[in-house]
Formats: sequence, structure tokens, C-alpha cells
Amino acid sequence: MTVSLYDRLGGYDAIVAFAGELIDRAQSDSLLGRFWSNRGEDRNARDLQLLIDYLVKETGGQMYYTGRSIALAHAGMGITETDWARFIAIVVNVAQEMRVEAPESSEVLVFLGNLKCHIVTSA
Repeated sequence: MTVSLYDRLGGYDAIVAFAGELIDRAQSDSLLGRFWSNRGEDRNARDLQLLIDYLVKETGGQMYYTGRSIALAHAGMGITETDWARFIAIVVNVAQEMRVEAPESSEVLVFLGNLKCHIVTSA
């Protein structure tokens, strides 16, 4: 029986911790923080929960994702290659600090790489 990425990552609580730390760092980042400026706490909390729901669903957990498509959610944001590289660096750092094992970390990076074309929209 194949164990899902969701289970290998540690389940819901681990994904919540990962997503929370990832977003906290991205929000406070000098480059990426602009994407959260002028937004209320309620909006940020809702977006974090949607990210958690999406990650749980996409890694094989039992979650229903009610958000927009990744392309629509990021449309018009002007996310650049530089922004993407910074985001991925934060993902890698958080994964290392949370001691995500290499096979799972690699799977997450492949998964994110497949989303890049829907998120990065400008040079």
C-alpha cells in the first residue's frame, strides 16, 4: 500500500505548521511582503486556511478545497521569477528547519514547480 505524501509529511498538524511558518516568513520578507500589504487580518487568515486546505487535498489528505484555481488566485499579482525564487528559498528553509525528509521535500518542490506556470506571470 502506498502511503500518501500527506501522511509522510505528518498529516494535518504538520501541514498547518508548515503553511503558517511559510506565510509568516513570506509576509515579513522585504521582497514578498508587498503581496500582503494593505490587507486585513481576516483576509490573511482566510487565505492561510485556503492554502492549508489546498495543500492537504493535493498531498492526499481528506480535505475539500473551496478556493479559486491557482491561476485565478494569482492573476494580476505581477509575480516575477525573482519573487518565485525567493518564495522557493523560503519553502526550502522552512522544510529544512521542520526536518522534512529529502524524498518528501523533493516531491513538494516538484509539485510547486508544476504550479509555477500558473503563478509567475511577468518577467
